[in-house]
Amino acid sequence: MIELVLAADDCMTVRAELTGGDTERCVILYASQTIRADGIIRLLAREIEWPAELDYSRKSLLEAELKPEFIARITKRSRRDGTALVFVHSHPGSEAPHFSSIDSEGEAHLSGFLSRRHPKLNHVSLVVSAGGVRARRIGTDEEIRIVSIGANRQVLFDPTAGPYSISQVFDRQVRVLGSEGQAALQQLRIAIVGLGGTGSIVAQQIAHLGVKSFILVDPDILEHSNLNRLANAVPDDVGKPKVEIAARAIRALNKDAIVATVQGDVIQARIASRLLNADIIFGCTDSHGSRAVLQQISYQYMIPCIDMGVAIAVTERRISHIFGRVQMLAPGLACLTCSNLLDANEVRQDMMTAFERKADPYIQGEREPAPAVMSLNGTVASLAVSMLLSSITGLPIAARHLIYNGISSSLRTARAVPKESCYICSRSGALARGDSWPLFAREDADAH
Repeated sequence: MIELVLAADDCMTVRAELTGGDTERCVILYASQTIRADGIIRLLAREIEWPAELDYSRKSLLEAELKPEFIARITKRSRRDGTALVFVHSHPGSEAPHFSSIDSEGEAHLSGFLSRRHPKLNHVSLVVSAGGVRARRIGTDEEIRIVSIGANRQVLFDPTAGPYSISQVFDRQVRVLGSEGQAALQQLRIAIVGLGGTGSIVAQQIAHLGVKSFILVDPDILEHSNLNRLANAVPDDVGKPKVEIAARAIRALNKDAIVATVQGDVIQARIASRLLNADIIFGCTDSHGSRAVLQQISYQYMIPCIDMGVAIAVTERRISHIFGRVQMLAPGLACLTCSNLLDANEVRQDMMTAFERKADPYIQGEREPAPAVMSLNGTVASLAVSMLLSSITGLPIAARHLIYNGISSSLRTARAVPKESCYICSRSGALARGDSWPLFAREDADAH
């Protein structure tokens, strides 16, 4: 299976520009190619090139043909940059588009040319109309999935879609989300990084919602002091990996759930790479280093991440602040760097090995454990899960960055503007780079 992934803003621009005119038009997308562990090939559209009028050899209501010189030029560029090509053209009318015999004839020649000049990547043909989109591997009948990623994650076309069984257990939920929304939830593979105070609650809630496939990542075992805030943990679990406790709870709710447990730290590259198989990531960690890794994965591989945190400040036995934050990281939305939420020195320290931290003269003593209360964790976790529902099912909750003030019992939306030159979320940065850029993560575990 091939999956073409487009930023929601790009998808909107392409559809608006190509449809509604009196002639067919074309556009070229350059896409990074990655391959998931399950064999799904993901093409991440990262740049758009609009042909000029002189680049067309023919253009009418029913066809658009680009000149061989233009095709040769973009093929040379894609070969140099290691990117796949997505050839997009429009069809007239308001019906869902289908490839025509003219399309197939043109693709046969183009496919042969690309197989000789650029054989290692999967090139795609995409047709757009006012009624929808459709795509296939160029020169073949192999149709591919199209996904739009932004504030919402939308599957625009899926050749494998069909009737999907929904249990009566979810009847009350379907009355809110609709059967299509419930089906979309049940087909997701969700990664949860950090199975502590917030992560254990997120795992429980999304299992109740009907999600069936999970990737659980956490390096820690349950300690006695964790029992006050870890959902589904009991005293006999002390000493067990947190990922196993969460997995047990998920399987208790759904015996057919597919749960991959990864007992490791996401700041290690081999652990972080496991997240590339997810459709959505929940960031439930409490370190700047792990957040730096998660946000890079989110933008570089176009996998939405819902990051959250809870902070309680206690001074001289007096609670001065109770804050929670939930923020979606996805194309078109500001990253944590643009939001000024990452401390570079904290990231540096988190990425060190234990030996390096011990040897660093600027790091003194151990970090004090942060205060934590399960009900406050639960408030923030629930906001994050509701944000997921909005993104996937269309539940009318607009916010993608929330700040919770526990003392004033207030909830407000926040908005940070993505910076054009950001090294994480911009086109000049990590956005849609896929495997062509390394991850900012440690190559191996602590050696000392």
